[in-house]
Amino acid sequence: MKQSIIFSLILFFLLAFYVQGQTRQDSLDIKQVALDYIESQHNVKPEQFERAAHPRMVKRTFWTNKKTGKEYLRETFTDAMVLLAETYNLDGDSFPENPKKEVIIFDIFDKTASVKLIADDWIDYMHIVKLNGKWQLVNVLWQFNDSESH
Repeated sequence: MKQSIIFSLILFFLLAFYVQGQTRQDSLDIKQVALDYIESQHNVKPEQFERAAHPRMVKRTFWTNKKTGKEYLRETFTDAMVLLAETYNLDGDSFPENPKKEVIIFDIFDKTASVKLIADDWIDYMHIVKLNGKWQLVNVLWQFNDSESH
C-alpha cells in the first residue's frame, strides 16, 4: 500500500513536470499584445501594431446600412490597421488624455488565448496564438459600447 502511494506520487510529479502549461511570461506577453494593439493607435506607432498582429489578422464588427437598416459583417485586415495606426491620432485628439485600456484574459490553453480589451468607446474580443514562440493577434471581434453607433 505504502509503495503504491509513493509510486503514484512520483508518477504524478513526473507527469506534472512534463505538462506544458501557461507561464507567467505567457500572460504578460498576451497582455502586451492587447496593449500594443490599442496603444499603436494612441501613440501613432504602426510598428507597435505590426509587432502585435499576425500578417493575416482579421478584425470584424457588425455595421448597419443607414439607408436600408440592414446589418452586415464588416472586416478589416492587418494592412488597414497598420495604416490606421499611422494616421488615426496624428493630431493627438482622437482619445482622452488618459485612455482606458483594461485587458482581461479569459483563457489560455497551450498556444491559444482569448482576451477582452475594454477601451473608451468600445470593446474588443481577441484571439491570440503563439506561433514560433511569439504571441500574435489573429482575430478581433469588436463593437462600440453603444451599438446604435454602428
